[in-house]
Amino acid sequence: MSTDAGSLDALLTEDRMFPPPPDFAGRSLVTDAEIYTRAAADREAFWSEWAAELHWFEPWTTVLEWEPPYAKWFVGGKLNVSYNCLDRHLDGPKAKQQALIWEGEPGDTRTFTYEELYVEVCAFGNALKGLGVTKGDRVTIYLPMVPEAAIAMLACARIGAIHSVVFGGFSPESLSDRNNDAAAKVLITADGGWRRGGIVPLKANADAALASSPTIEHVVVVRRGGALSDQVDATMLAGRDHWYHELVAAAPSDCEPESMDAEDTLFILYTSGTTGKPKGVVHTTGGYLTQVAATTKLVFDLQEDDVYWCTADVGWITGHSYIVYGPLANGTRVLMYEGAPDTPDRGRFWELCEKYGVTVFYTAPTAIRAFMQWGDDWPAKFDLSRLRLLGTVGEPINPEAWMWYQKAIGGGRCPIVDTWWQTETGAIMITPLPGITATKPGTATRAFPGIDVSIMNDAGDATNAGYLAITSPWPSMLRTVWGDDQRYRDTYWSRWDNVYFPGDGAKIDSDGYLWILGRVDDVLNVAGHRIGTMEVESALVDHPAVAEAAVVGKTHDIKGQSIAAFVTLRDAFPSSDALLTEIRDHVGIKIGAIAKPEMIVFTADLPKTRSGKIMRRLLRDIAEGRAVGDTTTLADPTVVAKLQAMHAEDES
Repeated sequence: MSTDAGSLDALLTEDRMFPPPPDFAGRSLVTDAEIYTRAAADREAFWSEWAAELHWFEPWTTVLEWEPPYAKWFVGGKLNVSYNCLDRHLDGPKAKQQALIWEGEPGDTRTFTYEELYVEVCAFGNALKGLGVTKGDRVTIYLPMVPEAAIAMLACARIGAIHSVVFGGFSPESLSDRNNDAAAKVLITADGGWRRGGIVPLKANADAALASSPTIEHVVVVRRGGALSDQVDATMLAGRDHWYHELVAAAPSDCEPESMDAEDTLFILYTSGTTGKPKGVVHTTGGYLTQVAATTKLVFDLQEDDVYWCTADVGWITGHSYIVYGPLANGTRVLMYEGAPDTPDRGRFWELCEKYGVTVFYTAPTAIRAFMQWGDDWPAKFDLSRLRLLGTVGEPINPEAWMWYQKAIGGGRCPIVDTWWQTETGAIMITPLPGITATKPGTATRAFPGIDVSIMNDAGDATNAGYLAITSPWPSMLRTVWGDDQRYRDTYWSRWDNVYFPGDGAKIDSDGYLWILGRVDDVLNVAGHRIGTMEVESALVDHPAVAEAAVVGKTHDIKGQSIAAFVTLRDAFPSSDALLTEIRDHVGIKIGAIAKPEMIVFTADLPKTRSGKIMRRLLRDIAEGRAVGDTTTLADPTVVAKLQAMHAEDES
């Protein structure tokens, strides 16, 4: 029984180990584990070396000023993020190299070299200036996954405006809340976007939001083009609304980059899935770019001939750090795709990998489990031989999903970098370095060099299984919550003195590898045992019939809580009472009888946010028979009603 307050019972063991393939290790950027020793010996010197890889208009005078919980990195230094992503690549061969390769859901394509992207960003930066945008003004970006999303971000960075990207699937109310919290001056949107063959009416949604967004003075509208723009009649309000293409055509193509202090705000990003007042995470310039550039280069082992694809949306932090800023700062070829992985069919991602010769592929565990559910035949139809590195992001990956990814997508030859980080951390914090780290399915292995991570209990003592803690400041850390310093302190720094609490449970295994066990809000307390959701879900997915699972606690008169499991089966397995019993027993065999779910519900889908995270809060409401709370952030709100109906049938 767990008696150490704030500790967890670690139930799942994993012994499979995969050293870096010799061919990969032989050409890797990192070939010696000495990088960890060097970073630990002088953390500030390590990060200074990476900052020096960037272009600075003026050098910094102090690496770090730390007055907990507030950090300043590269104090006194001046730089510009857009300059570092574009201008500094223009003097050599990269000027003519592809920077952004884009494909829309219907199959339309556009490509920008670094030189062409520079011209487009400069023109739009000038267009924003023409609308009265100045340094420090906030600009909301509400766009589909089109090149203009990245261009708008870079243009804001170029002129010193602070961008707030709002995911294009969010409602008018969510957009209005974010406009108002940031007091945004300009909104950038589109007439619409494609999603699974349907049109997302972005301009109409924006117009609805603007009815209660009094600070917005101008709206810039991108024509998505093709059949969509032929079908959508965007209503333009004279004086307020402006077509993007008209503004850019009339703007000069040379825009001097603003010299920004290292601690000037680069962007605000509102965390998803929140209720009440939006929580705007603030990221600044010098430290953020230093860490995203360093982690992009080393974690993805970037080579000159790479074609890199991160499947996230720019509306999330992954899109900011690992589609736009990190890859472009490194001069990489970046693939950007508008649509869903199952449109027009379930082979879409693998078709794109073959078409563009993708070498580095970074996606979410929830997508990988969907690919598993759809079966091996889809990826087998395509030539994935150019893939050399795979990555996962967004939540812990179950060991069996990891194994499927490694075999079915990577052909057994590609290292997998399982990365842990958050909107608040800004950049990757825990990850393998693919040329030197022997990986295990399901673990993000160890902290990136220069990052200090521990596992603590409630008292702040080290423990083998408890709360994840970050014990030293890091360059890309959030600086505050926009307009609410007290919320910043209370949310992230109140559990222990001067230690950052990310909200996740974790354990460390006998090899010193870190395992993320899920959000501590989701910890199950079964008969005195504190069990992380990730371990039970991994045991469920270990069964050959299970593609995805989510577990929550359900009130129990004797145990305190019992475990309720919501399970999605692979396509080849029909549901049955016998299969339900077999899966329950499998969990008992895998990690012990204490973790066997008392309730299992088979479901075609799980309630997820639009970034792919499972909303266990809603599943708890369903399991307890309570009224379901806010569902506005769900990718498919109908899933909840279907689950409620299925659970009602099971209970009757």
